[in-house]
This record gives sequence, C-alpha cells and structure tokens, in this order.
Amino acid sequence: MNASPDSATPSPEGEPAGRPVRDSYSEYVEITLPNDANPLGTLFGGKLMQWVDLAASIAASRHARSAVVTASIDSLTFLRPVHIGQLVTLRSAVNRVFRTSMEVGVKVFVEDLRTGMVQHVSSAYLTFVAISGEGRRVIPPPVLPETADELRRFEQAGQRRAYRLANRAAR
Repeated sequence: MNASPDSATPSPEGEPAGRPVRDSYSEYVEITLPNDANPLGTLFGGKLMQWVDLAASIAASRHARSAVVTASIDSLTFLRPVHIGQLVTLRSAVNRVFRTSMEVGVKVFVEDLRTGMVQHVSSAYLTFVAISGEGRRVIPPPVLPETADELRRFEQAGQRRAYRLANRAAR
C-alpha cells in the first residue's frame, strides 16, 4: 500500500484506502473461575493482562486482516478487584495506525451477575504489528475515525506515540 497510513487516500475504485474503527471493534467476555483467582478469591492480575492482550489482538487482527504480534503495552492499572463468579467484559478497538504499527485501546468492565452492577476495572493501550505468513511486517490500512470519540482517541494515540518514541530515544 502506497498511501500514508495516517491519511484516508481514496483507492482507484473511489473507496477510502482504510477501515473505520467500528470494523475493528471487539467485545470479549470471560467469567472469573476459581483457577483464575488467587487465595483471596480475586482475579490474578496476570490473567487480566492475558485477557487484555487477547482482546486487543482480536481488534488488531480484524483491522489488519492478518496475524498480529504484541509489540508493547502501556501501563495497566487495576482500579478494583474482580471476584470469582463475576463477568469480565473487555471492549477493544484500533485507535490509530502508524507506519507499521497499530495502537489498540482496551477498556475492561466487571459485572456482578447477582446485582447487575457494572464497574470499570482497567484500561490499557497496546501496540501491535501485523505479520504476514512469511513472517514479514505488513503495512495495515489506515483507520478511519468517524465519531467525535474516535477522533479524540485517534489524536490522543498520536500524542502517546510521540511520548513513547521520546522516551525510547532518551534511553
């Protein structure tokens, strides 16, 4: 693809050379089982990290239409515990595509199935790279934000990337 990954350059057929955010949207749900929990009966942080990575990889794969690998994950803060028997819902979507990488946002919620109460548990931003069957990087199509919220996340993803790159250069 010769188009800039951050622009919606029309293809020869007149269609945008990109995909809307909604095409990458994913909702992944798990129930917290005893094997997922520590001796206090709350979800292992590592298990939640695994689910976050899986939810993000689904969104990245949907967008790139290829295999993807996790390149990095920003911080992951646990806002509240998740108990055995509670439902965990992870919502993910591609926020922005750069030259060969994609930022995916994941928002995690817990639902108490007895009361119906839903609470925010965590949020994370992950960077993925699309890979071909031969193991080469694939240039994913640009993401096309359509709503004000998607545009905000698109802009913020650019700011986070600039911060990441500045920190990498400072090492």
